[in-house]
This record gives sequence, C-alpha cells and structure tokens, in this order.
Amino acid sequence: VTGGSSGMALASAKRFVEEGAYVFITGRRQETLDAAVRLIGRNVTGVRGDAANLDDLDRLFDTVKREKGRIDVLYASAGIGEAVPLGEISEQHFDAAFGLNARGTLFTVQKALPLFNDGGSIFMTGSVASVKGFPGYGVYAASKAALRSFARTWLNELKGRNI
Repeated sequence: VTGGSSGMALASAKRFVEEGAYVFITGRRQETLDAAVRLIGRNVTGVRGDAANLDDLDRLFDTVKREKGRIDVLYASAGIGEAVPLGEISEQHFDAAFGLNARGTLFTVQKALPLFNDGGSIFMTGSVASVKGFPGYGVYAASKAALRSFARTWLNELKGRNI
C-alpha cells in the first residue's frame, strides 16, 4: 500500500490485516511510517520511500520479493493535491502532482507486475475532482484522470492474467 502511513491508505492497510493479509506500507517520513506500523500492530512491514522515486520503488519491491515473494493485491494510493488556480500554476506544482499521482502510480504498478500472482487485484486512488471541475484543482484533477485511463487500459492489457 503506497502512501500507507496515513489517511485512507492507512485505514485500508489496517483493514487488509484485519482480513488476514500481510501488508507492506510506504511513506516518505520515517516517524509517520513507524507510527502507522505500530497502529496496524501485526503482519506489516514499513518501507520508507516516495512512490515518485523509482529507486525507492525498486527498494520496496525488492523487500516484498525477499520477505514474501509474491503480490496478490496492490493498492497504489500515494498522492498529493494542492489548490492552485490557473494563472498561478508553476512547473514545480505541475511536476509534483503528475510525478506522484500519475507517474508514481504507473511505475508502482509496472514494477510490481513481475511479482503479481495471476488473479490478483490492483487498486488506485482516484478522485471525483477528475470529473467535477473544482476551481484551483485543475492539475490535481488531470493527474487523477490519468488513473482512470490507466485502469481502462490495464484492464485490457492484464486480462490474460485475470488481474
């Protein structure tokens, strides 16, 4: 569960464990990650990293492979969103949103595929912002709209593996 050290992703990781799963969670801040691991309490490994950083993703999936070998469920949830109105959007804002929300999700899924069991599931955190047109959230909304496109495409690309 990327971004699993807080919010909806942490709640999901906790629920996965309650349902009998072993989870790996990521987060960028070690203190927050450690607190999340303590909160979940069992059947969890925290791996510090940023889903927008390909080296961090490699370290995550090397850890998964070494400790468990395979993946049944991937929840690519790491994401950011900040309101910046048109006319004030900077390259840094655009790159950060697309870097984590779209690029990070793409490479999280792609790097996980070699470890994926056929019949597994991929979850991504989208947003209603991608279809509603909230003022100030154009970049965020566009980055989340990319996830819907990924889901439709990957469904067809991975159907032979029942993922």
